[in-house]
Amino acid sequence: MNPTFKSLLFRQVSIGKSLRIELVHIIWFTLALVALMVEMARGREAIDNYLIFRGVFYHVLGQKNLFVYYPEEYVSFNNYGPAFSLVIAPFAVLPIYLGCFLWGIANATSLFGAIRMLPVKKEHTTLLYWIICIEMMTSLHNMQFNPMLTAFFIFAFVYTRNGKDWLATLFIAIGILTKIYGVAALVFFLFSKNKWQFIISLFLWLVLLVLLPMSFSSVDYIFNTYQDWYYQIIKRNQQNIQASLVGGMQDISVPGMIRRIFHYYQFPDLVLIAVAGILVAVPLLKYRLLSETSFQLRYLALALIGIVIFSSAAESPTFVIAVTGCAIWVVLQKQPFKLSVSGLIVFLFLLTILSPTDLIPPYIRQHFILAYSLKALPCFLIWCCLVYEVWQTKSSSNLQPV
Repeated sequence: MNPTFKSLLFRQVSIGKSLRIELVHIIWFTLALVALMVEMARGREAIDNYLIFRGVFYHVLGQKNLFVYYPEEYVSFNNYGPAFSLVIAPFAVLPIYLGCFLWGIANATSLFGAIRMLPVKKEHTTLLYWIICIEMMTSLHNMQFNPMLTAFFIFAFVYTRNGKDWLATLFIAIGILTKIYGVAALVFFLFSKNKWQFIISLFLWLVLLVLLPMSFSSVDYIFNTYQDWYYQIIKRNQQNIQASLVGGMQDISVPGMIRRIFHYYQFPDLVLIAVAGILVAVPLLKYRLLSETSFQLRYLALALIGIVIFSSAAESPTFVIAVTGCAIWVVLQKQPFKLSVSGLIVFLFLLTILSPTDLIPPYIRQHFILAYSLKALPCFLIWCCLVYEVWQTKSSSNLQPV
């Protein structure tokens, strides 16, 4: 790495006489504040996603259907389960713009804190922030839950490694009951030192998170809402696939690429997901590697990337999850980077991270990147590299220290 560029990446800034913080920390929260202030300045329509999230709490409170259209409240519609009312409640009870602002800050801060907890070197943590910060900003421009959900994955991973299964499974349970994506974090069970504690605590958290919203609604309402949520997920999947016919904002995924590039709109997603699942699962039979940090981090990265690139619900703001996985892959590579690794990093920035920004010409963004779901392509290639790495690893000596 060029010494001048490296000094910029790891530069520290003095705050007062005794406090020094890294430049990237300032940039991280500056980008978050800019995204939030810009969107809130544009009015209620620009914070529509937050209004939807806020509505989950009040609709559960009023025992209203979570999955019908409320045009007097917001423009789009909700796809989150009733347990999400517990996550959004502290923000929903505040005045709208204050709650919205704190919601965004909570998302940026939770992901920032989660990255610091990862078992990697300090300079690797800094590199993670640099790679992820723009994608974090993109998600906050849309007032999304995805940075916080990414943090929940990392919390679950770290607490499982640290033997705090009861805390790890709380974050897994929240992920499952709010956006389904949390299911992928169940792979961390294999890294648990106390598997019975993991199983029992996960079951108890799932039960508790289902029961808690009943305290401010009703038993029948919550059970009926979970049934409605199941049908909403099926319906939403079909809508996302149909959106590929016109190059819509959803289905920015590997199946979406196949549909849009080859006009094969009957592509069987489940077949691809099953093949991907087998490719990821087989290396887990290497039991002697399950306690190795580098091996575990690769599975965290696989989970984070996989839940996005194989989902028809994937859209641009969702990619903060996948890019975090890609960033973990980057810091696991030997330095100096091989040409192929450097090429993939550049590719990731051009097609995935920078594609929603004004740095990419609108024509290219609209007629190529969005039209063919190409934002998912670099993440898929990195996912393939991770699969290759976990397959070819035979002993801990093959793993790059972190």
